[in-house]
Amino acid sequence: MRAFLDARQAGHDPQMFMANGVMLPNPEKPERIAVLRAGAEAAGAVFEPPRDFGMGPIAAVHTAEYLTFLETIHPRWKRIEGAAEEVIPNIHPDRRQANYPKSAVGQAGYHQADTACPIASGTWAAAYWSAQSALSAAEAVAGGAGAAYALCRPPGHHAFADLAGGFCFLNNSGIAAEWLRARGLRPAILDVDVHHGNGTQGLFYTRGDVLTVSLHADPERFYPFFWGAAQERGEGAGLGFNLNLPLARGTDDAGYLAALGTALQRIRSFGADVVVVALGLDAHEDDPFQGLRVTTEGFTRIAAAIAGLGLPVLVVQEGGYLQPALGGNLTAFLRGLG
Repeated sequence: MRAFLDARQAGHDPQMFMANGVMLPNPEKPERIAVLRAGAEAAGAVFEPPRDFGMGPIAAVHTAEYLTFLETIHPRWKRIEGAAEEVIPNIHPDRRQANYPKSAVGQAGYHQADTACPIASGTWAAAYWSAQSALSAAEAVAGGAGAAYALCRPPGHHAFADLAGGFCFLNNSGIAAEWLRARGLRPAILDVDVHHGNGTQGLFYTRGDVLTVSLHADPERFYPFFWGAAQERGEGAGLGFNLNLPLARGTDDAGYLAALGTALQRIRSFGADVVVVALGLDAHEDDPFQGLRVTTEGFTRIAAAIAGLGLPVLVVQEGGYLQPALGGNLTAFLRGLG
């Protein structure tokens, strides 16, 4: 299997994030790359650097205003006397139609949904090359590869068109899906991260040309809280083209695979000819976030079920955090595809 990764993706090294009012070490660390790479290689993946598609495919789903913010905010932030090393917002507007301030502090609040997406000196380059890795894997699939893997880090599925959140800055899965759609394909995005893919849903919520499906821990008491309910089905032209399958906390392999069957049937009904899998390995029973209880063997079964669609599969890495089974979970999933 062809796989894509750029060394600059390690340049984003977030130090802290806030949970329950407490500043904690950020779990989305560069060390994830080595573990995930080893897991992919154990499944036979061969890594190559991505090519540079430029800003066009990124700007196809993200606003120019937001991309300017991401690229320039850190040096602007550092001009504030006494500012922290990382850009972390302390105020947020109550609506997206609010005044757009010139202040770096105000713009951080406008474009960062929470305190889990700190921006430092290496963040923009890492996010940019993470997106280029997803695009390169999309190109491989469009060119005839049955499957390709993008080791996207930082991840992306919580990023909206103009909003970062939950460790995510650029929506890699959405960028890849839109690139595939522009080339005449009919993509479905299947998000299997433990957290709802709220940014991905937001990108395509009013559109009927990209199907979005997410299996995740029920957001009633789990991040991202405000998105991911079953009644969110899309709006306007997108009504019926978004499917959320919230799962009870602690759902095991059997429960997960039952819900996955519903997801795969929707993908068949959509007539997809390519599947973008937003792969979160944080549904595992030993992941630090403890949302679901999928086993390592469960990831093999999930991948085998997806492979049963008989469609090309682009795997875009999302969550999954440092714990002993992380690399083996990726190996299990990629082997299940083949």
